[in-house]
Amino acid sequence: MTPLRCHPSFLAVARRATDRPDDSVLTMKDLPTSKAMFVDEVDIVTIGGAGGNGCVSFRREKFVPHGGPDGGNGGRGGSVYLVADDSYNTLQHLAGKHHWKAQRGGHGLGKNCHGKGGLDVHVRVPPGTMVYDAERNILLKDLAAQDDTICVAPGGAGGRGNTEFKSATNQAPRQCEPGQPGQTRMLHLELRLIADAGLIGKPNAGKSTLISRLSAARPKIAAYPFTTLHPCLGIVELSHYRRFVMADIPGLIEGAHRGAGLGDEFLRHVERTRVLVHVVDVCPLEGDPVEDYRVIRKELKLYSASLAAKREIVVANKMDITGGDEALKRFQKATGVKAIGISAVTGKGLEKLTEAIWKVLHEDDRD
Repeated sequence: MTPLRCHPSFLAVARRATDRPDDSVLTMKDLPTSKAMFVDEVDIVTIGGAGGNGCVSFRREKFVPHGGPDGGNGGRGGSVYLVADDSYNTLQHLAGKHHWKAQRGGHGLGKNCHGKGGLDVHVRVPPGTMVYDAERNILLKDLAAQDDTICVAPGGAGGRGNTEFKSATNQAPRQCEPGQPGQTRMLHLELRLIADAGLIGKPNAGKSTLISRLSAARPKIAAYPFTTLHPCLGIVELSHYRRFVMADIPGLIEGAHRGAGLGDEFLRHVERTRVLVHVVDVCPLEGDPVEDYRVIRKELKLYSASLAAKREIVVANKMDITGGDEALKRFQKATGVKAIGISAVTGKGLEKLTEAIWKVLHEDDRD
């Protein structure tokens, strides 16, 4: 069993929550769960329905001594489809059901009655779901938009009845075909959230407080690192009926691109965003905000060059603390980056921030 890859402070919190000794090895299964648990990866098995069997039958009616064959064909088996549905934002509903099987086709009957086709199964997944063939490790489709669909397990063809085998030399065939089995496919589903803006930063930078002030999202907020354990989406409303979607991911630490603190699992959720909102605590109780900023930038480059190249808005949070203005000046001078000063707690600077994000998101529209 693979040990949990996390920052030591998070492991300490997790051990307290699970009553585990300090020297014990923790895995993901040891962490406390809830009904609202966010699931962004799941493995499922999809099975297409088998086709119905063909029928051997002959027409038997009064005054029709040689009616000939009238065996019907079997119906086609149902298929399994994956459909993007924006009423879902997690794969949690699939975590408890790993096998999805379509209905078998009906068997053929006499009097040339063909079997009924099996019912298809439509598995709903959130937009942004990447569908992989687990056995061949290849991407089948990226279900990026609402109603995007892929047939992952086609149903089997129905068998032919003896009517199909009638010929000039064989007027009374007594053969038929069995239905074909449906395709079985093992899938790995990986969710990558779709948002306009993505919040990134070190643990306890104030990202969760910020998204809770800007939207109706209510992530857990506390005064210890790694309070946020899963990504969170929120819709930010602006004046004149404007809005955009913001994603908050758990805090990143050095080595995140290698999986430290499960950073590699979280970074993929901001790969689709159009702008990165980099939140920096300019008045931390410990640590250096300049070094924190540089660490996150380094991790982005090591994880993905395209992610690091995304447009970025730097946000200096906790400006309500005494000395915030001087700390912001020192930060900007040391990094050469212009930052927007805010306080997620008091609301200072939030309107300026949201307007800046909107401006960046719609720069291409004005070109």
